[in-house]
This record gives sequence, structure tokens and C-alpha cells, in this order.
Amino acid sequence: MLAACRGAAEAAGIDYPHLVYPHLDKEVRAASLIPVVDLCRLAGVSRAGFYRWRHALQPVDRDLDLRDDIQRIALEFPSYGWRRVTAALRRRGWTANHKRVRRIMREDNLLCLRRKKFVVTPDSNHNRPLYPNLAGSMELTAIDQLWVADITYIRLEAEFVYLAVVLDAYSRRVIGWAPDRTLEDDLAIAALCMALRRRSPAPGLVHHSDRGIQ
Repeated sequence: MLAACRGAAEAAGIDYPHLVYPHLDKEVRAASLIPVVDLCRLAGVSRAGFYRWRHALQPVDRDLDLRDDIQRIALEFPSYGWRRVTAALRRRGWTANHKRVRRIMREDNLLCLRRKKFVVTPDSNHNRPLYPNLAGSMELTAIDQLWVADITYIRLEAEFVYLAVVLDAYSRRVIGWAPDRTLEDDLAIAALCMALRRRSPAPGLVHHSDRGIQ
């Protein structure tokens, strides 16, 4: 394949690296067992040049900074729809049109949340149980006595993903995690299930999080 690319490049007067880069990219996307550095060495091209080529193919997200603030607001106020998010953005100095905000929230799966499920404050009137905060009075002496959980988000180059994490409070070790593109409660459940599979704790474990619906 490499010989064919080199011959075709010479015949057509095309830069050889740019002809072979798509083949390398295909191998990388197919989760090849060969590291990128070895693929580039075998192909006779620069790894830095290959990464520059891949980066140039990725579309620039002009809304990346706006998405950043929308994600922060969505995590802080999970019951907010696009109208309230737009208002919150304006208080932060943005002049974004509500249609633009709604489009971004739709693309990031933030409009799919079931509003009725979320509890805005711990003392809101709702029919779901509120559990006492046991973590503050616990004196930890070993692992698997107290797990704490939270949700954050990760800003990638072209998108955002949410990350649910379960941490053992004694060892401060992450024992369960799950990434997803949506804030649905399946995200938190997946992280907890991973922690349970890895630790199999004895009865008496306290699982602590905030009082969000997840």
C-alpha cells in the first residue's frame, strides 16, 4: 500500500505524506494494535505532521466558549431550560440569541432532560425521599465505609462529555466512573455499578452525594 501511494504521488506530483495520511488515519480509527509512532515510522512520515493533518480536518467549533458556560449552568442548575439558561448567560455577559442557545443545548442533549424529575433545592416540595446526611458525622477507619459521588464535565477539543465519579472517601481513590453525552440518571447509576462490581462492599456502606435527582 505504501509503495502504491509513493508511486501514485510521484506520478501525480502530489505530496506523498498527504496521500498516505488518510490510510494511517483509517488504521488509527480502526483501533490498530500498532502505535501511531510506529505507523508513522513504517510509512516514512512525521508523526507531528500526521497530527497536524488530522487537526486541520476537524471543524472549528465557534461556539466552544459559549458551550463551556452552558455546560457549567446545566450542571449547576439542572432544571433550567433554554430560556433560563439564556437569561443566566446574559447575566454572565453573553449576548447569545435564544435560538443559538437552544440549538447548542439540543446538540449537547441538554433539552432531553425530564424537567419534572429534577429537584432544584433540597427542601422543595416533592414526593421523593430525602435521606439524612451521614457523611459529616462519620469517622473513617478503613475503605468501603463511605463513598462520595459527583458529576462534572470534560471539555474536549470538539465536544463536551459528562463524567460521573464515585470516590472512596478513606483512600481518596476513584473506584467507579462513567462518561456520557447526557445528564440522565443512567450516568450516575453506571458509575455506581462499576464501583459495586470492583469493591463488593459489606453492609453498612454509606453512599453520599448531593440531592440532585441523579
